[in-house]
Amino acid sequence: MPSKQPPTLGSLAVQVPSSTPHLVHVSPSTCHNLSMFKDLLREYRRLDDTITMRLNRTNAQFRDRDRAGISGKGNIQDQACAYVWKELVENWKRRTEMINYCVNIVDQSIEGKRKSLTSEEGDARAERKTQAAMFADEVKRNQVHNELAVEKIVRQRSLDAFQSRCQYFSPPLTEAEARKWWDAVHIQESP
Repeated sequence: MPSKQPPTLGSLAVQVPSSTPHLVHVSPSTCHNLSMFKDLLREYRRLDDTITMRLNRTNAQFRDRDRAGISGKGNIQDQACAYVWKELVENWKRRTEMINYCVNIVDQSIEGKRKSLTSEEGDARAERKTQAAMFADEVKRNQVHNELAVEKIVRQRSLDAFQSRCQYFSPPLTEAEARKWWDAVHIQESP
């Protein structure tokens, strides 16, 4: 019988990624439920919110590996920075995909209601009901679009914290996705 490990407690339980990540399937219903959508984004933004602590812990982890003789290429700081950068990029990509997916879902919903509104001419009650639903969807669309602006701010704040600790880090040219995010953030900084 395998021994059961004790649960992770304290701040470590909150800050360390789960060893068994659960896959969240974002569906149209997730996009239409703003509370669920924002809760999911909040969960995905946890890495960004704890970037300094994550960098400290990753540095310590790579130092311990080095002491145990299991170190990789380069110095410890570079390895830790590369590891955290990869996590950040994966997280940013997931969140951007999720937000864009929900933007498209809500836009499709509004367009569908707009089409049904033209087909309901003459039925004032049905028109009012459809217009009210369209208005509700437009509010959702604005909320979802606002998350794109929030995302930009969160990314910039994370990058600032990351660069304060990893001043000499630059993602390898071989990692196209990481380079794209790096370049996108640096282009936004230019006056």
